[in-house]
Amino acid sequence: MANNSTSPVNHGQCLSDTWSRCVTGTVTAAHTFELTNFSLLEGSMGIGKYVDSSTFSVGGHDWNIRVYPDGWKEDDDDYVSVFLNLERGAVGVRVKYSMSSLDKHGHVSKVRDDIHTFEWTNGFRGWSKYMDKCKLQPLLDLNNDCFTIRCDLTVNQDPRTEAVASTIVVPQPNLQQHFEHMLKDGRGTDVTFSVAGELFRAHRCVLAARSLVFQAELFGPVKEEATQPIRIDDMEPTIFEALLHFIYTDRCNVGENVAMQHLLVAADRYGLDRLKAICEDKLCHAIDVETVATTITLAEQHQSVQLKDGCLRFIIASRDVLGAVMKTEGFKHLVASCPLVLKEILDKMAGAK
Repeated sequence: MANNSTSPVNHGQCLSDTWSRCVTGTVTAAHTFELTNFSLLEGSMGIGKYVDSSTFSVGGHDWNIRVYPDGWKEDDDDYVSVFLNLERGAVGVRVKYSMSSLDKHGHVSKVRDDIHTFEWTNGFRGWSKYMDKCKLQPLLDLNNDCFTIRCDLTVNQDPRTEAVASTIVVPQPNLQQHFEHMLKDGRGTDVTFSVAGELFRAHRCVLAARSLVFQAELFGPVKEEATQPIRIDDMEPTIFEALLHFIYTDRCNVGENVAMQHLLVAADRYGLDRLKAICEDKLCHAIDVETVATTITLAEQHQSVQLKDGCLRFIIASRDVLGAVMKTEGFKHLVASCPLVLKEILDKMAGAK
């Protein structure tokens, strides 16, 4: 007798594969904590007293940096103590971190780290004898009595399982690399610039898409002719090359302070607001006695309000700083070209007093 029951096996039917994946990752971030006029804190706060940074979030947890100018405990009074504090988050989170002291140029002068990943089991962790005060004083003398700590923190994220919809690996975006190659290769260029006798070839459509100033010059009613190189005055070839590099790649490849000042002028000239902001940020972080006067003159001439404010805060930090700045050649130029800024400095000094 025939068996009419249905077989559970789907003969001839191809079932699709399914995938899932357990993802474990890390989040890395950095926070810099600057303590100005550190000598006013040292010796006056007392053992066990600390100042802390603003709160910063990494990996879904809130952290801050604690600095004890006179040490954490009785036997630490000859040292500055530095700790990383877990303000909010799950105890047991796995982290690794380092604390670096920086000079005025942002260079690392000392680093202490926990290079192994460990579970966070208490509120704060770090070094009660981070730096001997005898070794700290030369650093303060070089940095206008400023003590700067940078914390680099990596937090392990909780593992999570996710469905894999496709096994196709999508490459990372590479538009910038292609545009950079197009600039270096020179194919299809249709405009040439002459900068101090040096020639640069480029693509009109790319320049016009990135800069309204170039758009007006190259496609406007009084557009430049393509038959002759367009002459660029009052700019160094290296600066124009950096300008073109940013237009094609959206990256700034200038690091030296003076070159950054010139690049800011070029960015303002061609209406490249993002590049101008990048230059302002880098110049603001590189302010020192020798450059602050020229930087504030530049900020005033190009309406860089935040850069100007950063320069003013640096100058009025103390009369010693102002006295040192007044001896520089840049200050003489500031007085001659922007006398109202000098009045603003003196008014702020009076108000601070």
